[in-house]
Amino acid sequence: MLNHFLTPTNIATALIAINFIAFAAFGLDKAKARRGQYRIAESTLLLFAVLGGTLGAYAGRALFRHKTRKQPFVGRLHSIALLQVLLLGLGCAWWVLTARVHPAQALPKAKPATARHHTKRR
Repeated sequence: MLNHFLTPTNIATALIAINFIAFAAFGLDKAKARRGQYRIAESTLLLFAVLGGTLGAYAGRALFRHKTRKQPFVGRLHSIALLQVLLLGLGCAWWVLTARVHPAQALPKAKPATARHHTKRR
């Protein structure tokens, strides 16, 4: 049942959505900071990154120049990104190492070499 929902299209759609949300949250938080309003919690911004919105978080930080010097926030965001890169690398390595070739996709077996006599053409 879960495999029905975990299709590449659904995963890509979810990642695009969470990155858009993370990006928008950084913009909204910057606007609220300028107006002196109640802010979005740093833990919420980091949660968006943990859920897959790291690229959106970095883009929002860069475009809105928001939370660029704030420690330990920056360190936590970098740690999340590093962990995600490592997990992605491990996932790719696992996928490659455990990949099974379906018999229908297997290459045909090579025919045994036979001795051939070549004659020279004159």
